[in-house]
Amino acid sequence: MTPAFLLRALIGSVVLLLAQPAWASGHGAEPAAPKPEVKPPPPPPPKKPPPPVAQPVRKVPAGGFDKVSFGTNWVAEGEHGGFFQAVADGTYKAYGLDVTIVPGGPNVNNRALLLAGKLDFFMTANTLQSFDAVAGNVPVVAIAAVFQKDPQVFLSHPESKVEQLDDLKRLTLFVSKEGIASYFQWLKSEYGFSEAKVKPYTSNPQPFIIDKNSAMQGYVTSEPFVIEQKAKFKPNVLLLADYGLDGYSTLIETRRDLIDKNPEMIQRFVDASMIGWYNYLYGDNAAGNAMIKSLNPEMTDEMLAYSVAKMKEYGIVDSGDAVKSGIGAMSDARYASFFDKMTRAGVAKRDLDFRRAYTLQFINKGVGVDLRPKK
Repeated sequence: MTPAFLLRALIGSVVLLLAQPAWASGHGAEPAAPKPEVKPPPPPPPKKPPPPVAQPVRKVPAGGFDKVSFGTNWVAEGEHGGFFQAVADGTYKAYGLDVTIVPGGPNVNNRALLLAGKLDFFMTANTLQSFDAVAGNVPVVAIAAVFQKDPQVFLSHPESKVEQLDDLKRLTLFVSKEGIASYFQWLKSEYGFSEAKVKPYTSNPQPFIIDKNSAMQGYVTSEPFVIEQKAKFKPNVLLLADYGLDGYSTLIETRRDLIDKNPEMIQRFVDASMIGWYNYLYGDNAAGNAMIKSLNPEMTDEMLAYSVAKMKEYGIVDSGDAVKSGIGAMSDARYASFFDKMTRAGVAKRDLDFRRAYTLQFINKGVGVDLRPKK
């Protein structure tokens, strides 16, 4: 925090007249009345201090900054904002880390780069991908979950009057093939949905916009905004996490060998990342947003502001266990609950050792909770 400095005025001494005044020798007029003393202006009020930024709890390594690479699973966007914030505002550097973020995209496989040792960390989309890694004997482990709630939603037209999950059953549903293989199987097992009225979702919202008796999958942080901009109406939104889809999302993965070799560096990366998220959500996130826009020119200030607002409104990042344990929190109970639902849905096999998908070693320490605004 930069302290505000008050200006202090110094009052100068009276200047002596060097020449003899004319009236002293009997010539000239009486001296003029002295001018009133002009007081210096009062000092300006102190500047408002900037929002608090967490200070590092560890010193910079004696050998200099540790170079770290982190691959995301999509192009730069607000849903990744905390990581970019930690780079842009110097939080990673404060924790002794020189972090390079490698954005993902439709033709980028950053998880493969993690396995090849080209990256140190990877952002995996959801808990199911961590289960798949165990099933495939892929040596990666989830070490933190930034999103306490999966942001998966269904959007519908106001005219269809969808108020609860069952109301979706009478509509045509636009679902991606990945969605059919994952969360839609849960909808079938838990709520009795059918694939009879499902049509493919290809990231094109136009079929949904045209058909008022349809609903479309999306992320609560982005697709509703797109619909509002393109179709000029505000869609109804149902967040599946609010109906029991309790897997984590936007998790940080690393390799098992890196945990064995350098757990101290991993701890610093996790701590600094979570500080970055607090600062992005609750502080001045201009630096993080500027970095996002430099990497993704299609991103706008309006889209970024919308994403942040919805992450707050729906408790995507800072809710549940994160309230006390800090952003990034995970628990054995949540993993067990989600695994049970996925096995009932036929998405995961019952004999899978799901506990190998994650570790609680680096989270649940309350790092950064003091940066959350007091209510």
